[in-house]
Amino acid sequence: MKINSDIPKNILDVPVNLIKHLTPKISRKTSSKIGLPPGSIIHVGEQKIEKVKITLIEYDEKKFESCEIHSVQEIDPYTDTPQVTWVNVCGLHDTELIKQIGEKFSIHPLVLEDILNTETRPKIEVTDKYVFIAMKMLSYNTTTNEIETEQVSFILGDTFVFSFLEKSDSIFNPIKDRITNNYGRVRKQPSDYLFYALMDVVVDQYFLLLEQIEHNIETLDDEVITSADRSQIEKIYNLKNKLLLTRRSLWPLREIFSRLIREETPLINKKIMPYLRDLLDHTIQVTETIELQREITTGIMETHLSMMSFKMNEVMKVLTVIATIFIPLTFIVGIYGMNFPNMPEMKWPWAYFALWGVMIGLSVLMLYFFKKKKWF
Repeated sequence: MKINSDIPKNILDVPVNLIKHLTPKISRKTSSKIGLPPGSIIHVGEQKIEKVKITLIEYDEKKFESCEIHSVQEIDPYTDTPQVTWVNVCGLHDTELIKQIGEKFSIHPLVLEDILNTETRPKIEVTDKYVFIAMKMLSYNTTTNEIETEQVSFILGDTFVFSFLEKSDSIFNPIKDRITNNYGRVRKQPSDYLFYALMDVVVDQYFLLLEQIEHNIETLDDEVITSADRSQIEKIYNLKNKLLLTRRSLWPLREIFSRLIREETPLINKKIMPYLRDLLDHTIQVTETIELQREITTGIMETHLSMMSFKMNEVMKVLTVIATIFIPLTFIVGIYGMNFPNMPEMKWPWAYFALWGVMIGLSVLMLYFFKKKKWF
């Protein structure tokens, strides 16, 4: 049987409570959907805020209006206007609200199902009436030292954009400020530019996440070089799992944005294509950074194993030197410990001190020889 050489030789030394970190954690909460027909409007995931919050922003280059609404019927006055209407929904646990939005704007039940399923894979759906994109937004919690995942969905229509989040929408505050203060391009562009800008903010979060992970990698690398110990194994595997989670959330976006660029839909103007290509470039850049950080993390693991082996070799070297020095001493003591009556040295007055001198001198000579050979 061939043994995989990539497996660390001292993997058996890893404590049992760390074995759980050798494989990524995969969470599935879809058991509540088993047996239901496709397109069932049911929330899959955790309720992250107490009450659903809906904000509506309508704007064009000349005017701007922002308000908080409490029902789908309040959107009616804004549906037939030429201005861009952005409806932002925070909280996905109110399935009736999502269903009403779907019925009012003719959104397919399967799309509504994907919006409510926080475990769904990032995806894109393009129809004549709307473009739907589901993404994963990742953020680094410095308090728990964990990555927080949030489902974010966008729907682009002719003059409207819907965004659906699980909790706070503070990530979109820079875009709200640009709309409110009328700077930048967003007030001068149609809804497809807002659609792009919202997705760009989500992708930018990956850069912030990778900066924090890179800082953790550099810190861990310094720790491994200066003082490698068993406690760092858990940190290394935690980093690898974080990078794996980030890669799994980001990788589908490359195909999503590529398809968005290739699709011929009247909802996306050709003037927006350079921005979408730039968004794709950012996604590729983040993906390449993740791959690089994964290689660095693997290198840290190899360095850690090398340092642990080096420390073990140093210990074994010292023990070997001590054992080697005592071998001739044990031989001498063994000879004079035998009970033969005719041993001339036993009758010498200075025999005891001479024997000590021989053993000490022999030990010093062996130490000098080992030092000269640079064996320790």
